[in-house]
Amino acid sequence: AEDNVWLTDVGRQQVFKFSPDGKKLLLTLGERCVPGADRTHFNLPTDVAVLPDGSFYVSDGYRNTRVVKFTAEGKYDFEWGGKGAGPGQFNLPHGVAVDAQGRVIVCDRSNSRLQVFDPRGKFLAEWKGPLIGRPYGVSTGADGHVFLIDGGDTPAKTADRHRAVELDAEGRVVDRFGGFGTEPGEFQLGHDIAVAKDGAVYVADAAGKRVQKFVRKGSSGN
Repeated sequence: AEDNVWLTDVGRQQVFKFSPDGKKLLLTLGERCVPGADRTHFNLPTDVAVLPDGSFYVSDGYRNTRVVKFTAEGKYDFEWGGKGAGPGQFNLPHGVAVDAQGRVIVCDRSNSRLQVFDPRGKFLAEWKGPLIGRPYGVSTGADGHVFLIDGGDTPAKTADRHRAVELDAEGRVVDRFGGFGTEPGEFQLGHDIAVAKDGAVYVADAAGKRVQKFVRKGSSGN
């Protein structure tokens, strides 16, 4: 809500909060280059989702298999997760977002699904299927819709899994766009996604080394 910039640094095992212009470091979590699984350490953290009150969730991550909740001041609150494929378990929690209902939506990347939780980490639903694919990143729009980027398998086994997917609030697929390639609107390795306040969708392409912006047909913008 304050337009601060949040970063996860997998190399340093830390999470950073910066001012909107990026000039002032406001908060640091984790010990530099020291992995761990306790209240003050991460092991390759992957994403942050911030609530209106300033508290936030961290998906942690490439080595740990948990989601951790922190207060607005950066103090540990609680966590949930564990290695596995059951409800509330993860195999690479790679992205996290919070929708207008307060639900926490987690990209359980290597389990090829989104998991939906209440604010305290209680399992609510699992969204998966061939149209959803392997979610790498997730973001929510003002209309309650959920957007994910399907990064496909690594290494890539099929070229038809590299798409952005729009879901309604119940997890039903309503739109898919993009595809594998190097042309405008295509991805080589879609890795993260964000929805702006005006509804524009931004996709980070790791292998393509670029960010692309998408708007609905008939909207202003490029």
